[in-house]
Amino acid sequence: MEPFQDLYETPGDRLDAFLEHSLQPQGDWKEEGQDVWRRMERFFREQCFRDELVLDQEISVLKVVKGGSSGKGTTLNHCSDQDMVLFLSCFSSFEDQAQHREAIINFIEEKLDHCRRSLAYNITVVQHREGKRVPRSLTLQVQPKKNSDTIRVDVLLAFDALESCCLDSKPAAEIYENLITTGGHPGEFSSSFTELQRHFVKSRPVKLKNLLRLVKFWYLKYVKCKYGRAALPPKYALELLTIYAWEMGTDKSDNFNMDEGLVAVMKLLRDYEDICIYWTKYYDFQNKIVRDFIKQQLKSSRPIILDPADPTNNLGKRKGWNLMAKEAVHCLRQVCCLTEDPSQSWRVQRARDVQVTVKQTGKKSLSLLVNPYSPIWKMKAEIKRTSDLQEGHPHLLFQEPEEERQLRLSFQEPGGERQLLSSQKTLAYYGIFSKVNIRALETLPPEIQVFVKDSSGQSKPYAIHPDDTILDLKNIIEGAGGPYVEDQKLMFQGRQLKNHCILSDLQIEDCDTIVLIRRS
Repeated sequence: MEPFQDLYETPGDRLDAFLEHSLQPQGDWKEEGQDVWRRMERFFREQCFRDELVLDQEISVLKVVKGGSSGKGTTLNHCSDQDMVLFLSCFSSFEDQAQHREAIINFIEEKLDHCRRSLAYNITVVQHREGKRVPRSLTLQVQPKKNSDTIRVDVLLAFDALESCCLDSKPAAEIYENLITTGGHPGEFSSSFTELQRHFVKSRPVKLKNLLRLVKFWYLKYVKCKYGRAALPPKYALELLTIYAWEMGTDKSDNFNMDEGLVAVMKLLRDYEDICIYWTKYYDFQNKIVRDFIKQQLKSSRPIILDPADPTNNLGKRKGWNLMAKEAVHCLRQVCCLTEDPSQSWRVQRARDVQVTVKQTGKKSLSLLVNPYSPIWKMKAEIKRTSDLQEGHPHLLFQEPEEERQLRLSFQEPGGERQLLSSQKTLAYYGIFSKVNIRALETLPPEIQVFVKDSSGQSKPYAIHPDDTILDLKNIIEGAGGPYVEDQKLMFQGRQLKNHCILSDLQIEDCDTIVLIRRS
């Protein structure tokens, strides 16, 4: 048998040899897999639906797409899973796919039973259901002629949502808007985006695909075998986690040490409770419906790993991450993770930096890159430093002011209330993992900060002394570009505020919200 079969006994500097000898697909096994694919594809294109009425109509196969590890180029030797995605003419929408999937799967199963001999392989249908849901796929076990290891084929049905979309460009935002508004189960229609999922992995360097093989082997041998009966995250989640680690740790280089990559992935798995990973390759924040949906997804409990091709599919929601973390900690103690030079290890953040636009009345907006897990007091220090440099007062950085001005930061989600950001917390604490606008306000004790909300639901912060009057506040609002004083009507807790009243007498306190109504 080939050497280096036990990953945990393989030194880190021998992992490339371990991959070559034990994990990469070899001769007969590759040929068997390719032959199974060709025969199954021919069956579905030419035989399965020929001269048959299904759902009272003739059905044709528009295209067959290879997914799974064989489609992505990350197959392990003697361990193959092939996703065969059938794009059918009877699906003109995601709703059609959901409504008719079960009937067509049942038809295919019956047809396979009648046509086993023509396929020249021993094929077994694996019965399974997804709880009370209709199965999304038909799982087959195919017994090759020359090998004892079976080949698993998952037959999935799909609506051709992308049609002739170029894989190197973003699909139209309306496709994702349609996906989101259809309202299926998370990831229910991922099969429609198989080509994008496959391209996302397959287009990567060969060495990264070898690291993907290594991580998948670890998952199958040391996690799946140990916790096989427990619910575990899918291999696709590990693939995405590994790609993210490589992007962040090497700046997308194809020249890296395999042991350093393995260590980086295991450390991410160990710290899974803080992971928030997503890409904007195929969808982004430009369309409002898509943007609001993604931002809501990013507020889920971590780990968050969004499918780059399907924003409804958060792979971090699956169970079993604690078991993966437990095995990852064990793996980090083995010789395969003892890197030659620990100082060269990949520096991989648990989430990408967020673009923060800081807006402050009377000053130019600032744009900063902030890690979601960095304390907010560090962001405040950077805002002060950058503001002083822009205003040409670098000397202020080295002087203690007579009275310390306090920088207050706040943000507001669409439709929500404005929130003050605590210096000791992080953006992650507030669920902020994507581009955000933040309001900055300096107050000089005993000034307080009040939020003034207009008819659009947006609110702005203002600094004011508690002993000032409502008229003073109106003048501040006008001076900051708001309506004229005479056009303002201010409300607090359902009552109108009179000009001569003092804020403290009205029991208006720090961070309270006052409603501004513009007089017509």
